[in-house]
Amino acid sequence: MNTRLCRMLGIGFPLLAFSHCRDVVAAVSRAGGFGVFGAAGYTPEELEQELRWIDAHADGRPYGVDLLVPENLSIRTGSGASNAELLAQIPSRHRDFVGDLLRRHGVDPDRALGERRRDDPDRPPPYQRETAERLMDVAFGHPIRLIANALGVPPASMMERARAAGIPCAALVGARDHALRQVEAGVDILVAQGGEAGGHCGEVSTMVLVPEVLRVAGNTPVLAAGGIMTGRQMAGCMAMGAAGVWTGSVWLATTEAETSPVFREKMVAARSRDTVRSRGRTGKPARQLRSAWTEAWEGPESPGTLPMPLQGLISEPAMARVNRAAEGGDAAARELVSYFVGQGVGLVEGVQSCRAVVEAFMGDFAAALEDMQALAEG
Repeated sequence: MNTRLCRMLGIGFPLLAFSHCRDVVAAVSRAGGFGVFGAAGYTPEELEQELRWIDAHADGRPYGVDLLVPENLSIRTGSGASNAELLAQIPSRHRDFVGDLLRRHGVDPDRALGERRRDDPDRPPPYQRETAERLMDVAFGHPIRLIANALGVPPASMMERARAAGIPCAALVGARDHALRQVEAGVDILVAQGGEAGGHCGEVSTMVLVPEVLRVAGNTPVLAAGGIMTGRQMAGCMAMGAAGVWTGSVWLATTEAETSPVFREKMVAARSRDTVRSRGRTGKPARQLRSAWTEAWEGPESPGTLPMPLQGLISEPAMARVNRAAEGGDAAARELVSYFVGQGVGLVEGVQSCRAVVEAFMGDFAAALEDMQALAEG
């Protein structure tokens, strides 16, 4: 294709793949899509390492970076602060709740973790503007072709840096009003993400949200997101007027993905109603696979979730321990295993390579166009 969006991103097929896994990002870009690396939770030093790896393995193909810089965050720390200030705000009843939950499922809550510990007191605090600026320093030091932000209007510095670098700045929206604010702020691409999506999402379905956003987008290209797992769905979204699609969940069931073998097995077995929007992972509503973890946070013994980023500081280290125990054969720990995934999980039938997924999208998209052409001619 030779559309405006394709020219903006330097691609021929407007299939964008959001992933926290560098292997997925590079593989999708090599296969003809456009990988977008999700950098939430990374330190600047870690992001530098990941982007260097992508640069070396993407074969010169374009890719982007997504930085999660919440516009509204109830818990903030001052300049130069560390995680220690945030960790001190976590009530003991929440720590006890998580510890008891893990023990009931055979998981040692004190088991040592690797270097990327979210609860390391010396890490820079997540989602803070000071950290975001340092992450942008890293991102714009690499040949990225897109920078994106979720959970609100991107910081003005992000848009200014993007313009200076000659690349578009995208923003995710979950409602018509969100899109209006983003257009007024001057973002270059809107990602209309329906409630079917994995991770942070709203409540409006993709089928309704995309045309609503298109009505207020003006000349701003709109990517459809939420529940999109096939090329035929992609064709349907573009028939509504979307310039392409932003996908996420479909890449979790690939051989390159960061997900554990246990979670991939659960994905294949899951149906669309096996996901739930819960605050139990990040403190904000995020769709994920229903598990004993999500059920516990909604149950009568729950102390209630904490605001972002405190909830993540207790959930992510706990889930890392859960995954290790489950991979070690602990059946009880398996019940807790979960991850961010959308309702499209019901369309996952097996694990395959990223290249195979991209090729399937292209083939299904072409078949859908042929079917529509036949209808028009018939």
